[in-house]
Amino acid sequence: MTGPIVAIVGRTNVGKSTLLNRLAGRQLAVVADLPGTTRDRVFAFVSWQGRELTVVDTGGWQAKPQGSLEQKVKQQLEVAIAQADAIILLVDVKDGAIAADEEIAGVLRAANKPIILAVNKVDSDKQTSQVPDFYRLGIGEPVAISAHHNRGIDELMEAVLASLPAQPISIAEPGEAKLAIVGRPNVGKSTLLNALLGEERAIVHESPGTTRDSIDATINWGDKRIVLVDTAGIKRRGRVGVGVDYYSLLRALQAINRCDVALLLIDASEFITAQDMHIAGYIIDAGKGVMLLVNKWDLVAQEQRERFKQSLGQRLRFASYAPVIYISAKSGQGIDGILPLAWEIWQERQKQIARTAVDELVKQVVSKHPAPRTGSRRLHIVRAYQDESQPATFILEVNDPKLVHFSYQRYLDNRLRQGFGFRGVPVKVIFTKAARKINKKINVTAQ
Repeated sequence: MTGPIVAIVGRTNVGKSTLLNRLAGRQLAVVADLPGTTRDRVFAFVSWQGRELTVVDTGGWQAKPQGSLEQKVKQQLEVAIAQADAIILLVDVKDGAIAADEEIAGVLRAANKPIILAVNKVDSDKQTSQVPDFYRLGIGEPVAISAHHNRGIDELMEAVLASLPAQPISIAEPGEAKLAIVGRPNVGKSTLLNALLGEERAIVHESPGTTRDSIDATINWGDKRIVLVDTAGIKRRGRVGVGVDYYSLLRALQAINRCDVALLLIDASEFITAQDMHIAGYIIDAGKGVMLLVNKWDLVAQEQRERFKQSLGQRLRFASYAPVIYISAKSGQGIDGILPLAWEIWQERQKQIARTAVDELVKQVVSKHPAPRTGSRRLHIVRAYQDESQPATFILEVNDPKLVHFSYQRYLDNRLRQGFGFRGVPVKVIFTKAARKINKKINVTAQ
């Protein structure tokens, strides 16, 4: 099912980008101690207590925009509110409940959406005593947090999840794979959908952005069932317009969130753009299978093809495990190879490796290349196994997760992929602290 959209709304400089980064677990949004730093929304897929969410950071609310840029930010924020399933209203405890907060609260109440009031920058007992002042916004019980210091985040997200409808139970049909066709505007997504379906299901037009919504179509391929999702093009941040364009962008991100395998369509005539890389990043963040479809290959001169392939390998090296097919959606070149490969990736995503096999492989690779020391300490991996609830995700219980260096994590990622395959699927390794008794045994042995 599609993950709910949660929008973070508030005045400038109340910490919206910091909160998004905290929820995403990494530095996604630009954070600076200056008002108005975030001009466009930033999106992140967030998994909390098993619930998948799409969290949207928005530009700072201004009651009376002074210029065209501020007016655009306000319009986009209004669209974010309209499309969100739940809204976090973020305020600053240091400023108190000021008039601008009251104005935003009034707009949100009129939207008739679930609203969670989060009071940010609560870093002391004195500031905690000021939190009840925000009851006068009429939003409900305020949740005291510090996005920067990771305080109150669990309570905030519990309130967010409680405000959302119960997660619908989605039972996939046996042998059913969901594929999302994604890419920038005007790269040929609708043409590809029509080619795969063998009929004119989606409107095809040369003007960018013709597809404003997602269109689902089903293919019975032998004894297999494939659901295709054609999405509106994802535009480069800063060029996403208000209204339907932004709505289409959210739908495209939702399509990635609910698919099994994303078909990333790239325009061969434009080489690899920054936005192609961003979309690939969205897919990987969501943990979906991915294959690269280079469209309009018939329009590329023979002498340019090798240069294009080199550029593809360099710019998308972070997705080097993704298979590539060179196609022409218009003429049908290479189309026959798409569904078989997508189905293979879907099968790889379902793969479950026995615990003993995972543990044995990890012990072998560690014995060949032990983790480097950090001071007088060294990382010890106690046991390793595959997470049964997440595709291609491995849990490594260690003595101290802080001792994991990114280069060693990359080494383990590569060895797991070499050992178990997972073609076209991002491999994720999660380090957790081993049980205390086991850790004590490790320390005694090390001495």
